[in-house]
Amino acid sequence: MLQCIFLLSDSGEVMLEKQLTGHRVDRSICAWFWDQIVSQGDSFKQQPVIASPTHYLFQIVREGITFLACTQVEMPPLMGIEFLCRVADVLSDYLEGLNEDVIKDNFVIVYELLDEMIDNGFPLTTEPNILREMIAPPNIVSKMLSVVTGNSSNVSDTLPGATASCVPWRTTDIKYANNEVYVDLVEEMDAIINRDGVMVKCEVYGEVQVNSHITGVPDLTLSFTNPSIMDDVRFHPCVRFRPWESHHILSFVPPDGLFKLMSYRVKKLKSTPIYVKPQITSDDETCRVNVMVGIRNDPGKMIDSITVQFQLPSCVLSSDLTANHGAVTIFSNKMCTWSIDRIPKDRAPALSGTLMLETGLKRLNVFPTFQVGFRIQGVALSGLQLDKLDLRVVPSRLYKGFRAFTRSGLYEVRS
Repeated sequence: MLQCIFLLSDSGEVMLEKQLTGHRVDRSICAWFWDQIVSQGDSFKQQPVIASPTHYLFQIVREGITFLACTQVEMPPLMGIEFLCRVADVLSDYLEGLNEDVIKDNFVIVYELLDEMIDNGFPLTTEPNILREMIAPPNIVSKMLSVVTGNSSNVSDTLPGATASCVPWRTTDIKYANNEVYVDLVEEMDAIINRDGVMVKCEVYGEVQVNSHITGVPDLTLSFTNPSIMDDVRFHPCVRFRPWESHHILSFVPPDGLFKLMSYRVKKLKSTPIYVKPQITSDDETCRVNVMVGIRNDPGKMIDSITVQFQLPSCVLSSDLTANHGAVTIFSNKMCTWSIDRIPKDRAPALSGTLMLETGLKRLNVFPTFQVGFRIQGVALSGLQLDKLDLRVVPSRLYKGFRAFTRSGLYEVRS
């Protein structure tokens, strides 16, 4: 049972406080929490569950906003973390973005959403379709009416019909002139390459996203050609588990609009689409840097938005780095970003230059880690392939489509 939720800005300001039970949580817990962040830095931000002197805290960070929940009673920690993730997703969907100004401008709607999403510390209504029927999303007309009439409430007087339905995630009586359903495979590749060029880790985290606009209550089935490669699968509540357990087929009645049908992980991949080869040599207060980038395993589609980013050590006084392709930018915090975009066919992109070390320092003692970014349209690097998407009752004018997209996640090359 959660007792309180706080929304904190990136400076530690409490933007919103929502007490959930009769036991009031003092705001001093936020001051303690932010003091720990200032003293411990990023290592503290990466802890989803924190034990304070008085409470257990759950935290997630989205777009610079910290969602912080507090409790003093025993509860499943994943329930608290998952609920905060759902709150962040709903707010981002409702407000068409998530930042400090948006939260402050729509304070009333955020508070009303939290009122409906959790009751006496327990999650209640978290489906966006039902929430939209309960609370009208903000728009210019509603804001003008609230100013003129003085009524700032957006809560409907009637209970949505879907709350009593066996498919509460779907709005009732949906009608479309053109029926369409599109499926997207969105994947992120995580990889770690050690200083010897040996791959330590390479895996893909993926999501199956569905955008459905179909009349009535459609019943869909989605199958894959190679479902056995997926691990750690996680489903939307609309998925019937028994068909998946017996035949690895997704059978579901979809929510209306865009939603995440399932997520998965594909482990122990053997290759990455691009390589990054750094070489760093030191001699007499000078360090020579040479970084080469190229295509290791051609996915058959264009690889673009390629970037290489690394932090210069604190012992570096000055740097002179240039590239034969792309742009090199060194920021005031000694973060170097090399924007390549696409690899040309006539030459391999290379970055080279020198670093001046502190006086008396003969060689570089701390070697940078290179963060690699890329994007590939039209390819799922895990190798996962959709087989077919069927509807039990096919409406007229049905359009179906499929796309794949892969981007880099935590892709590190150590030097």
